[in-house]
This record gives sequence, C-alpha cells and structure tokens, in this order.
Amino acid sequence: MKQINLALQGGGAHGAFTWGVLDRLLDEPDVEVAGISGTSAGALNGAAFKAGMVNGGREGARANLDGLWGRMGAVGDMRVANWMRGLEPAQVAQAIEHSFPFSFADAYSRMVSPYAYGPFYRNPLRPVVDAFDFEGVCSDSGPELFICATRVRSGKIRVFQGDQITTDTILASACLPTIFQAVEIADPETGEVEPYWDGGYTGNPALYPLFNAGLPDDLVIVNINPLERSELPVTPQQIQNRVNEISFNSSLLRELRAINFVSRLLEDGTIKAGTMSRVLVHMIADDDLMTDLSVATKLVPTPMVLARLKEAGRDATDRFLQDHKADLGQRATVDLADMFG
Repeated sequence: MKQINLALQGGGAHGAFTWGVLDRLLDEPDVEVAGISGTSAGALNGAAFKAGMVNGGREGARANLDGLWGRMGAVGDMRVANWMRGLEPAQVAQAIEHSFPFSFADAYSRMVSPYAYGPFYRNPLRPVVDAFDFEGVCSDSGPELFICATRVRSGKIRVFQGDQITTDTILASACLPTIFQAVEIADPETGEVEPYWDGGYTGNPALYPLFNAGLPDDLVIVNINPLERSELPVTPQQIQNRVNEISFNSSLLRELRAINFVSRLLEDGTIKAGTMSRVLVHMIADDDLMTDLSVATKLVPTPMVLARLKEAGRDATDRFLQDHKADLGQRATVDLADMFG
C-alpha cells in the first residue's frame, strides 16, 4: 500500500479540478490518503472526501464529492448556459469576463462592502457546507484533515483539525473579503471571538501540518493556480487575474523553498538524518487549462466548466500515476532545486 498526503489548493470553482483528482485516486486500491491539508475549495473537497471515506469507504467518498459539486453547480439545469455550449474553456472565461452581469458585479464588489447588506446578508456557501456530515469530518478515523484560515487581526495562519472543524471553520477558509463578511469563531481557550478570512492569503494550503511523524513522506500538491504564465498581462482583467494567482501561490512557494533548503542540508550532511522530516514532493496540475481560465471562472461555477475541470483533474492524475506511481515512497518528482535555482 502506498500512502500519501494531499495538499489541496483553494481557487473557487476551479476546485472542481481537485474533485477530478480525488475521483481518479479513488480508483487506485493500493493508494491510500493518510493526511489532507486544504484551503478554501480544498477545504470543502477535503471535508467531503474524509466524511465519505469514514462512512462509506471509497464509494462513499466518491458520492460525497459528487454531491458537493452538485450543490456547487456541476449538476443542474443547463438551459441557462445553452449559449455557451460548444465553447472552449478560454472562450467561456472571456464570455463571462466581458458579460455585463459579471462586469457589474465585479465593479460593485470593489465599491460596496459586504457589510452594506446589514441584516439581509447571507453567505451563499453556508447551505452547501451545512450538508456535510461533521461527525465523519471530525472523526478520529480516516485521513487526518487540516483546514487553513487567516486571522484578520494578526494576518497569521490558523490551522483547524479534529472537532475544531465546523461549518464556520470551512466558511472561514473560503472567505474572500470582497465578497463575504469575515467569519467569526470563538477561541475555545480565551473565549475571544476572532474574525477570519480566506486561508489562501497565509497558506494555500499549509504544508507543515503534514510533516507529523505519523504521516507518510510523500506530499502530493494539487495545484490549481498556475505558477507561471508566459505572456505579460496587459488588460485590466489579465492583470487582476495574475495578481490573484501570485497572491494565492506565494505562501505555497515559501514552504516549498523551506523544504528545498532542508533537503539540501540533509543531503550534504549538515543536518543529521532523522532529525528533520524527509518530504518527497509531487504535484498534479494542468497549467495549460488553468492559464486558459481566469478569476471569472473561479467566481462563477458554470456547470459545463466544472465538468470540464473534473475531467481534466482525472486526466492529470492518470498521467501522474502512469509516470510516477512507482516513485511514491522512493523519490520526489518535483525538482525543487530547479524551481528555486
């Protein structure tokens, strides 16, 4: 049995790519997920996966993920989106970006605070998250689950686990402050209420919780925010999109740089073997597809795009398993030295 940890990035509706990754991993009876760190959409995917595994094994996890993305819009009445049938993902992204409703909503979110709604404010993700089986999500069995959110006051990360994980925890992890009001969670030790924003600002996702001695060495990052774009962003939409990607990749890159530094010290004998965790880093991604998409497709869960993302996630995982399944437990398949050279 090959055991792995999963690091699940946030990225709004692009988290449907991770749905496809998890769906494909469930086809591999000799691959077991031991730990999951998730942020935003990654937190939703991780919670659905874990609760399903605890209550119904692999098929339970698959059904939970299908149900989650059904609620998010992957399965539903497609008549509203008929005019986009046959379009490529890049064309869908452009169509949404340049549509009047999206342009108006985008401008409105920059001028009007989510607090302006007063008592009429409702977080649209709450019914989606309330549907989770939190007994399974918080269970001691199944993969260990860690969910990341950002403390508004200090700007520091907080990682929730076990019975700390609630509807509010997951909503906090997915709280974009231009769209949602901060999610307030009481500190059980002090009783002080702390406001939280999206975990992507400080850990997208946090990797360090997966370095525990009881978890495997293999860390598979499901990357849904392109690390590189070859073309210079020049339009307002392109610039905003790239700023979003850089912001939400920065914390991940910092942790990968630290892993690379420790790996070099272990290799040259500066650090004694066994004193620090050996981390074998792998990555599943489809940068070609993700560079065709944008902030618009992150914020608008168009059913046909979600279905395409799921398919892409399955395909990317299939390629990863064909190329690197034998490397699990043996060596890293991401060249961090080259990445940071």
